[in-house]
Amino acid sequence: MRKILIPTDFSENAMNALRYGIDLFKYEISEFYFMHAYQDEIYADEESLTRETLDKVKDKVSKRSAKQLQVVLKNANDYSPNPRHTYKVISSNSLLLDEADRIVDQENIDIIVMGTRGKTNDRNLTFGSHTLQTIKYVQCPVLAIPEGYKYVQPKHILFPTNYLIPYKRRELKLLCEIAAPYRATIDMLYISKTKKLSMRQEDNQNFIKETLCKNTINFKVINSKNIVETIYKYIKEHNVDMLVMVNTRHSFLENIIFQSAIDELTLNMDIPFLALQNMRRDQL
Repeated sequence: MRKILIPTDFSENAMNALRYGIDLFKYEISEFYFMHAYQDEIYADEESLTRETLDKVKDKVSKRSAKQLQVVLKNANDYSPNPRHTYKVISSNSLLLDEADRIVDQENIDIIVMGTRGKTNDRNLTFGSHTLQTIKYVQCPVLAIPEGYKYVQPKHILFPTNYLIPYKRRELKLLCEIAAPYRATIDMLYISKTKKLSMRQEDNQNFIKETLCKNTINFKVINSKNIVETIYKYIKEHNVDMLVMVNTRHSFLENIIFQSAIDELTLNMDIPFLALQNMRRDQL
């Protein structure tokens, strides 16, 4: 059974990500967890908040969260009364990252699906702070859905890699099972100044070939120094439906994230972005 966590702030972007997740996994027996972590909302108006009013505010925000989640639940059932799908709601007085971590561990979540922006919707940033923090710190694959993106079957997937990391079998299997029902083609893109691979890179490439055996895989090499520009150009020129990258030490994504350049990559990107995880939180 596939287990999917969908954080929500009840924005249209969050609802759009929810619909995408339901559509993407429509062929799989899946359990969806719609989660709202509301601690920030309790302390949002600090000027008027006092010790005397704190409990009342907590109660009010808690009830509002539970009520809004019931609306989300109804909308999900109305949108897709899929007999393969089970929908659950979680309302929690905690921070989003903490609650996401807890649910991922407790329920053995396979993937988190969320919008790239929430209520704040800063148009100078494609990835809002919650999305970026979830990709960086929560030990679970994260699928980020752009604002207003209408579901399209992922027929063509781009996976840039430098082949320097020992991939996790479970996460490659997840990608394989996302791609397989749609007979998707996966382009493994190596951006380098040389085509020659080291023995370690060859071993990691062979592991990918074995693990993604259900899919058509193209191994591509592009001679370039600018990773971000090359990825963006490839997406536009080859009609890519989904971008996949791995977050780990010495990976393209890790370098981009910690150079604060991920928004340079995604500012004009209008396709879903799947971040696989291969990094423990205590490494950060």
